[in-house]
Amino acid sequence: MIRFGVIGTNWITEKFIDAANAVEGFHLTAVYSRKENTAKEFAVKHGATHIYTNLEEMVSSSEIDAVYIASPNSLHAEQSIVCMQHGKHVICEKPLASNQREVKKMIHTAKESNVQVMEAMKSTCTPNFQGIKAHWYKFGPIQRFVANFCQYSSRYNAYKEGTILNAFNPTFSNGAIMDIGIYCIYPMVTLFGPPKKVLASGHLLDSGVDGQGTLLFQYEEMEAVIMYSKITNSKLPNEIQGEKGSIIIDKISSPSQVSIVYHDGMIEDLSLPQKENTMYYEAKEFIELIKNQQTESTINTLERSLITTQLIDEARKQIGITFPADH
Repeated sequence: MIRFGVIGTNWITEKFIDAANAVEGFHLTAVYSRKENTAKEFAVKHGATHIYTNLEEMVSSSEIDAVYIASPNSLHAEQSIVCMQHGKHVICEKPLASNQREVKKMIHTAKESNVQVMEAMKSTCTPNFQGIKAHWYKFGPIQRFVANFCQYSSRYNAYKEGTILNAFNPTFSNGAIMDIGIYCIYPMVTLFGPPKKVLASGHLLDSGVDGQGTLLFQYEEMEAVIMYSKITNSKLPNEIQGEKGSIIIDKISSPSQVSIVYHDGMIEDLSLPQKENTMYYEAKEFIELIKNQQTESTINTLERSLITTQLIDEARKQIGITFPADH
């Protein structure tokens, strides 16, 4: 069994635990929260036997092998590094850190401590995403990647009324590109590698984070267009355009329907069956890494996490977004 501690007691942690419980080898052992009552309630609900309000105490425990981190973005690097320095493997929610400087520190610590660190980007681990490249020969050469993820945040209502919650607070390294845009950028990097040029524009809110944005990435022989937002909704699909047809992907954050539409109108369904809670696949990937004593994931690689963060850093610079963590 791989004994897990979790940092963060929000809905995403619950969803991860639900998904990981279906993976052979997962065992929830410990819960960390700054508030003891919160830790107790969460531990009882999910069957954890240990609670901690002191992070050093948790990561020093011999009862834990790995840690899932779902704290505010600004805490990811610091908490991950402490865990890894104590010999714990880390799967950390996206974005992996506030900026590339922090990501580089995390990668260095993982290698120095001989443990795994993996960004919890769920979409790239799913069967429906993994199968895309196998069909490129049918519709290529590829000319354009178009990704769209616009999801109106319920927290934006509070923002408009004058209450700045974490989602729109630069103190926590938040905003639309960090929370939503990354779901478009990371798959792009996974499929096509680093682009040659980045052009970014966005709507900067008074709090100092972006509400939405548009990114154009130039590659040697193709381009990528990304649209993301936390202040509007969109029902548009995503597509990879080739000279013989296009792959249509329903949701870039959690692809469940994938098909090729050829120029003659013929449609080939590429969709594969997969679990409803798609966090299962990232949990499975991470647990198998530990079991097999592998150095890092071949899907959510450290290089892809670093490239993605570097692209976000450049986009933030062009839009005018800075975080306290940048200084």
